[in-house]
Parts: sequence; structure tokens; C-alpha cells
Amino acid sequence: MANGGPVEHGYPHLGTVRAAVTALYRRLSYETIRTFDTSVAPADVAFSDVDDLHLGAHRVAREIVRHYRLPDARLVVCFREMTHAANIELTSGPEYFVELNDRFRTHRRDIGAALAHEVMHVYLHRLGLSFPGTRDNEILTDTAATYLGAGWLLLDAFREDGASSQKLGYLTPEEFGYVLAKRSLLFGEDPAVWFTSPQAYEAYGKGMALARRDEQQPPLTAAGWAGRRRYARDRRHAQDFPGAAPSRADAPYAFTPAGHGSLRVSFPCPTCHQRIRIPVRGRVRARCGLCRTVLECDT
Repeated sequence: MANGGPVEHGYPHLGTVRAAVTALYRRLSYETIRTFDTSVAPADVAFSDVDDLHLGAHRVAREIVRHYRLPDARLVVCFREMTHAANIELTSGPEYFVELNDRFRTHRRDIGAALAHEVMHVYLHRLGLSFPGTRDNEILTDTAATYLGAGWLLLDAFREDGASSQKLGYLTPEEFGYVLAKRSLLFGEDPAVWFTSPQAYEAYGKGMALARRDEQQPPLTAAGWAGRRRYARDRRHAQDFPGAAPSRADAPYAFTPAGHGSLRVSFPCPTCHQRIRIPVRGRVRARCGLCRTVLECDT
């Protein structure tokens, strides 16, 4: 939790975020992810200053548990002084103890954001899905909470002005915006209408711009003129020098020989980021086997 200190911006964890989205599809399946097509509603986690602190926190916890479809999980919420926003004790359940930072006693509207992250720890724990290392595992947790419909609360808890700042979670605001944009493009749901923080709206806009660029990379037909020209040059080079790398180190595609002088190109699916491999033979339609996205390509 950044509380008054500097807030990191940009996309320093983008590779891990994309790997987390892929891991969700592999562990949950396309069908299960589609059941999370509706986000947590603002009214369901609303918390006013006149609400009883503990009763209200437990009510919000139940809503988050219900959203994640963990009906046999019960959360016991308490408050204490601590450095982090929250902490949860992961056991076999069904009862889990959650500690929230004392700051939330007077910042109650952000309790839902903290619980969205902590309850996702329970969800991933039961799935047996984790990344090695604390940092990457926390990024996985933030990404999963956001992609499955509760993480907009975490981005909305981001506030920054000349005198103070607050941010919850391990992703940067722009990375939260990116994952939210991925979700929005998948389900056609616009979370921006729920934001109370102007900074959250701005971060979501930046994340959406990056998410749309994922859909405009060659060999996808939506790629721009410059990208298509660079791709054609790299393709000719790969035909003349099999195994050669693309001209740009950050190019999303790679060519490999496929025998008899032919090539295959691999590139990340713009939805789930699993790499797709298809023959180089002009206009083709490819379907991602993981998220079932149909892609129009010009290879």
C-alpha cells in the first residue's frame, strides 16, 4: 500500500501480467472465465461512514466471496496497525482470517478493494495456482482479481495529487488499467462509469491504448502500415537466412523453418497471450486453442 509516498507508474511488470492472464486461461478454461462476465457492482460493496465497521466489512467480504463463487468460504475480518494494506491466513478453510490496516477504519470505501485482493488469494490457493516468488505471486493475484471482475475496485482506490497519494495492490495504475481494458474488450463491459477517482480513469485510458495495440501487431491484419512493412522485411530476411531473428528485439513475432523452404510464424494471442504458430502463406484465419479468439492474419 502506497500511503503518501511515491507511486510507481508505467508497465514494469507487463511480462508477468501477461503470463498471469495466460495462466488463468490454462487453469480455469475458457468456459469458466466466461462465467465472470459481470463485475462486482458498486452498490454491492458500497460502505458509508455511518455503517457499522465490522458488520459492514463482513458484508462486503461476503459479496466478494459470492462474486468469486466461493460459497463455502467464510471470512473473519479484523483491523490492526500494519505496514501492508491487508493480510490473510491461508488454511484449508472454510474459515479464513483477514487483517485489514487500521487506515481502513476511516477509509471505508476502499475496504472492498483490499478484500478483492485478499479473497483472490483464497481462490488461487484452492485452485493450486501460484507463481514462484512473492512478488510474482502478488502480481498474479492482482491480475486475477482484475480480470475476473473485482479489480476495478483496486484501481479506483488509486488517488494522487500534489499533497498526498494512495494506491493499493502490486500493479501500477496503468497495469491495472491494462488488465481492465483486456477484460472490457473481452466482455464489452466499461468499468470507467464506476470510477470515483479521476486518476483511475486516466490510468484506464492509458491501459486501454496499450491493450488495443496488442490487437494491432503483425501478422494480424489490423496492424498499421509501418508494422506490416517491417513484418514483410523480416519475413524476407527469414526466408533468405533461416533462423534469423526479426530486425527489432521487441518484435512480437518470430519465424522458424517448416521444411521445404517454408516458414512458420509465432506470435502472442492478443486476448490470452498464448503463443500461436501458423504457416506463412498469406491471408489466413487462425483460432487460439486456449481462449478461442478468432484472428484474421496476413502472414
